[in-house]
Amino acid sequence: MDGLSRRKMLMTGGALGALGALGAATPADARPPWTWAPSSSVANSGAGADPQWVWDEEADPVLAAVLDRGGIAAINEQLATWTRNDQALPTGLPADLREFMNTARQLPSWADRDKLDRASRINAKKGIYIGALYGLGSGLMSTAIPRESRAVYYSKGGADMKDRIAKTAKLGYDIGATDAYLPQGSMIVTAVKTRMVHAAVRHLLPQSPAWTQTSGGQTTPISQADILVTWHSLATFVMRKMKEWGVRISADDAAAYLHVWQVSAHMLGVRDEYVPASWDAADAQSRQLLDPVLASTPEGKALTDVLLGIVAQLDAGLTRPLISAFSRYTLGDRIGDMIGLSREPILEPLIATAWPLLVAFREGLIPLPAIPAIAWTLEEALRRFVLVFLNEARPIAITIPDTNRPS
Repeated sequence: MDGLSRRKMLMTGGALGALGALGAATPADARPPWTWAPSSSVANSGAGADPQWVWDEEADPVLAAVLDRGGIAAINEQLATWTRNDQALPTGLPADLREFMNTARQLPSWADRDKLDRASRINAKKGIYIGALYGLGSGLMSTAIPRESRAVYYSKGGADMKDRIAKTAKLGYDIGATDAYLPQGSMIVTAVKTRMVHAAVRHLLPQSPAWTQTSGGQTTPISQADILVTWHSLATFVMRKMKEWGVRISADDAAAYLHVWQVSAHMLGVRDEYVPASWDAADAQSRQLLDPVLASTPEGKALTDVLLGIVAQLDAGLTRPLISAFSRYTLGDRIGDMIGLSREPILEPLIATAWPLLVAFREGLIPLPAIPAIAWTLEEALRRFVLVFLNEARPIAITIPDTNRPS
């Protein structure tokens, strides 16, 4: 796959996968008490408070004040001109918002430039797997996370999912770009804007009767725990699946891939005491935060249907049965049943046989003649979907919402 195709695969994988990046997680009583130790974090220390009851004390009051004052359309026009990591903030922004953004755009002191550079090269080499897992794994898994599904469904973006996907695509693409955190890159910009969207949704969603009635008792959405749930549905899930698939990843590459997600968690406002310091720590935290909260909801099934419809509409070659079969292979039947994926008794065993062979061929473990045609058909369908999606996409700008989903 050439460099342009890899970039497109990552961007489109992020389009579905990063659906969770603007969302939240599930009922408070659906997971065990918080026991994960802050000594397992990049901070190596912390108060040990349950992230379920921690939000963003820096961003939340600023965005609440901005929303209460009004004029969001003019602010979004200003924000649209800020696109590069090294670019000065627009001068027309409110003073309190500028002050927050100038602080929020700073990388953590522990960020390692060498690891960030190595991570960008991993995305280039393993883009076919990462893109497929973001898009037809993590993206659809997000609809089995009740709080995330409901926060997406009842927020402003839930009314236009194609536009929502186009906007959230930036997070998935930018985090895997070769210049993600370099001066000419865009990941710092994307992370700060996404963090502000989170804060805006926290202020707006409690005003939605529909969300309040389905929130499972949560009074403020998108807690630190909720962001971490989404983090694990992306980073931890992808690394876990690549290992299961037999993708060759060195210890240094795995550490670099983790590091770009560690830095991104910090940039999205997650406290360092909650950011896992190792993959073992991430797996342990994921078992506590993500695994217990997966469940079926009407909102999640509705979003699944919308997402599958968009994918099939964009490329007739990537039909709903093929999407369902590959996603069931990736996510498993338990999650597939939760979100309403169709059963495909012919395609499912074909993919379960063909995909591991394609991976083994790509990893240099078996020769070309052993690969059945269905594997190449699936890979080409995924690639065509990426191309069609990007051809239709408009310029992408992450904007601060000023209202919830219209009734």
